[in-house]
Amino acid sequence: MTRSMPLMLAGLCLAGTLHASELVYQPVNPSFGGNPLNGGWLLGNAQAQNDHENPNARSLLRNQSALERFTSQLESRLLSQLLSNISDGNAGSLTTDAFVINILDSDGFLTVDITDRLTGERSQIVIDGLGQGF
Repeated sequence: MTRSMPLMLAGLCLAGTLHASELVYQPVNPSFGGNPLNGGWLLGNAQAQNDHENPNARSLLRNQSALERFTSQLESRLLSQLLSNISDGNAGSLTTDAFVINILDSDGFLTVDITDRLTGERSQIVIDGLGQGF
């Protein structure tokens, strides 16, 4: 026992001082206080692991003919063009199978009038300050 005592004392002297700190939990998920930059990484990992497929998503695409897809894209493009023309002070309308859309510009008020052709239901959106070449 006496031989090992000096070796232990020498080991303690050579070790110097030891420092320890508390373990602090830091969450990874931004929903629970983690870094917001982790959100994209977490979403990417979740989507990579997701093997569930929406059965309705593929059937909707399969049921549309090329003509229906083209018509949908064309309607979207025409509506976009109609909204772009308002900045030039031009009003206009667009009629599709489902809706009638009228856009009017009067006295600084932009009015978008949408009528459902099947039910006759009307919706009107009035925006102040966007008319007359906003």
